[in-house]
Amino acid sequence: MAKKRIIHCLLIFLPYLFGNFAEAQEKKTGSEAVSIKMNLSLHNVVDLAIAQSSAVKYVQNTNVNYFWRWKNFQKTFLPNLVVSGTVPNFNQSTVPVTQPDGSIEFKEVSNLMASANLSLNQSIPLTGTYIYASTSASRVQDYYKKQTNFSGNPVSFGFYQPIFAYNWMKWSKKLEPMIYNESQKNFIQSIESIAYAATARFFNYLRVQTDFKLAESALKNSNDNLRIAKTKQKLGQISENDFSRIELSVLNAQKALNSAGMLLKNSDFELKSYVGIDQNQEIELQMPLNITLFDIDSKKALYEAKTNRPEAVNFERRLINSERDLTAAKRATGLSATLSGSYGLSNSGESMAGIYHAPNRSEVLQLTVSVPILDWGRAASAVKMAESQRDLAQFDVQKAREDFDRSVIVQVEQFGLLKGQLITAKEADRVAENGYKIALKRFQNGEISITDLNIALAERESAKRDYIGSLSTYWLAYYNLRILTLYDFETDQRIKYENPMLAKAMEN
Repeated sequence: MAKKRIIHCLLIFLPYLFGNFAEAQEKKTGSEAVSIKMNLSLHNVVDLAIAQSSAVKYVQNTNVNYFWRWKNFQKTFLPNLVVSGTVPNFNQSTVPVTQPDGSIEFKEVSNLMASANLSLNQSIPLTGTYIYASTSASRVQDYYKKQTNFSGNPVSFGFYQPIFAYNWMKWSKKLEPMIYNESQKNFIQSIESIAYAATARFFNYLRVQTDFKLAESALKNSNDNLRIAKTKQKLGQISENDFSRIELSVLNAQKALNSAGMLLKNSDFELKSYVGIDQNQEIELQMPLNITLFDIDSKKALYEAKTNRPEAVNFERRLINSERDLTAAKRATGLSATLSGSYGLSNSGESMAGIYHAPNRSEVLQLTVSVPILDWGRAASAVKMAESQRDLAQFDVQKAREDFDRSVIVQVEQFGLLKGQLITAKEADRVAENGYKIALKRFQNGEISITDLNIALAERESAKRDYIGSLSTYWLAYYNLRILTLYDFETDQRIKYENPMLAKAMEN
């Protein structure tokens, strides 16, 4: 009773887990486990690859990495509160001291110093300015003079402003959002690439599986023909030559079955490894016959491709990168200056409280300037190189855009031609299958020779392989078109995927 319940639960659970999978293939008695063969459709295989393959885990982790890069960038320009200090700083040594007459005397010093600083810092990306507000205090204990002094700045405000300098913050504010946007589009594209790879492995397995079934059928029919031929041989109704050829057909069918079995094992291992199915699980693929053939408008496909694909963002980012590098090269040459200043209060005393008693005003304003006089044309050549790289980037982006547009349009046109090819291949498969059945009956009735039967068999196998090849070409073209546009034309909506790893990272 308990075993029946286990079997019943398995039969109920597996269809929910894998879609329209198989019924039980065989049930073993005693303590042996129940073996269930899964019938997998193309959509089942694609869904499994997207849900649990090692490839999708790598893509999800990459997406999480870019998420944290984006979050880190967002916090880069927020105010930060910093505590710094030196505790302790002990110094006991002999130091040179310059006297009023210019001579130098060596004095022994022995002191213990400590300092602390609390500052609130803020950067302004638009102008490249750094501003701060701080308070600080320091203590010096002189062991030789037996005295202790305090000094500090109760409050201080300051700024640091580069002039004619390369403002990396401004360019970073332009580029980082584009990098994150591109990574989100790359995530969807990578998932679709996994779907494409799973589709390719599905049809490779289906092709080999079909060859194996054809070989099994051929061997069965060959053995049936041999039994009939032995009966005819006893009755003297078949020549030795025809009997030998029938025996040879059995051997050839057995060789073909052995070869197909080896290829099936290899394809079985490859498909299971990719989509994440246990190697001990038996599977059988369903031929995707229920196909909704539809037309795709090339203008809509091109619009969706430009809107959804990461290339559009990538092209723009490459152009901005080239402009950034040119600006950096120009700012690195010629006049450079830095304006800095501070305003606050400062004081000293014999106690910590003395720092805050009637402090004095402290003001600092400083401008530093650097002007290159002679660099033998190095700066000018750096600018020219950056200009050349910008022009090259513009040319490359323009060509890449044209190639991208052309690839989408060509793929849409090719996809439209595949419908007729698929319909023709399907009809040819049906005709060849009926022709082989008729030829087999006629051969068994003695109406045609083994040569005619082999011709019908070859035509049947060729038509079956052509049909599977047409199905493969159609679906691979469809998934390739999804990759090119990141749009589902079957449901008429843009493709979206949730990243469970990202959702977990955001919760934490």
